[in-house]
Amino acid sequence: MAILAEELSALAAAAGGDVVTWRRYLHAHPELSFQEENTAQFVYDTLLSFGGFELSRPTKTSVVARLIGEAPGPVVAVRADMDALPIQEENDLPFASTNPGVMHACGHDGHTAMLLGVARVLSKLRPRLRGEVRFLFQHAEELFPGGAQELVNLGVLDGVQAVIGAHLWIPLEVGKIGVKAGELMASPDRFRIVIRGRGGHAAQPHLTVDSIAVGAQVVTNLQHIVSRYVDPLDRLVVSVTRFMAGTADNIIPESAELWGTVRCFNPELRRQAPQWIERILKGVTEAHGAEYDFEYTHGYRPVINDATVTAWLREGLEEAFGPEVIVEAVPTMGGEDFSAYQSRVAGSFFFIGAGNPDKGIVYPHHHPRFTVDEDALPIGVKALAAGVMKLLAEVKAS
Repeated sequence: MAILAEELSALAAAAGGDVVTWRRYLHAHPELSFQEENTAQFVYDTLLSFGGFELSRPTKTSVVARLIGEAPGPVVAVRADMDALPIQEENDLPFASTNPGVMHACGHDGHTAMLLGVARVLSKLRPRLRGEVRFLFQHAEELFPGGAQELVNLGVLDGVQAVIGAHLWIPLEVGKIGVKAGELMASPDRFRIVIRGRGGHAAQPHLTVDSIAVGAQVVTNLQHIVSRYVDPLDRLVVSVTRFMAGTADNIIPESAELWGTVRCFNPELRRQAPQWIERILKGVTEAHGAEYDFEYTHGYRPVINDATVTAWLREGLEEAFGPEVIVEAVPTMGGEDFSAYQSRVAGSFFFIGAGNPDKGIVYPHHHPRFTVDEDALPIGVKALAAGVMKLLAEVKAS
């Protein structure tokens, strides 16, 4: 593998300038989930310019590219997401978003550019490939029900034995790669509550049922789910993230609306959480003479990495970079629809360090000043390419 690692390093470095250029173009032209038509066309045209790929468009906002090696073997898929977020960018960059209110604030521009780089690198190694590499340029990771499940339903994993993906990760310093078997990212469920009271004049609260006061007690009591219902050694997040009510300072509103999210790994906790929320909601509203509506939506499954695929991935990355670069990834309660692929085939998702305090690259994902250290891009190209090559060597063809 030493000779291949050196070759991958050289090819990734050679592609690095174009990968940065692609990332900056994509950053300047972000598109929201399920709207990535121009992004998908850019990816399609770029892949077409490489030659040697079988290209398809499962949806108008996604691209699948197949690179078939000279010898028979397994089929390994590798995925990048392409969508942006509804955030107004605050970075003063020459390639800042030109689309008002839309921004690549999570690194998907880098993911797409890196996977294009991987496609170029592996196309140059095609005579030595055993099997097939399937590149999944996916739409709509940020918006449930997500693009991954849609692509799975359309058959993009047919014949695939293993799948990998990576996320540029600000909490991890550039130059490090985080890998972990088992639980990595949580299930991101969401809920909506409407508290229905009785509105009236703010000077006569005794004639009303104050939906804001009741809603505030609901928010406070929901905190008891994590602190008092759940084993402290288990992991659960219950967060109310929106509270909307009222139109004027002298009106007690008829209703208040609350939105929030529930994050966990444990399927039993995931089953019980909505029951606990509604128990609290029912008790608080009944105590104050209010009523409620409650909607609960199960989001993506948790990302749980296959042990065998992750072991091969770790081995391939250590061979390519040296063991000192590879660290144990820290699980996060953030969600990822990569889990849709893992529900169909064995897969592993990992983190590529992209934070750099010395350059001021510290802002978290989904922040209006988010950016990545572009030194991470060629590292990501090499890491994904090395992971694919290792899996092609280890996975048995079906």
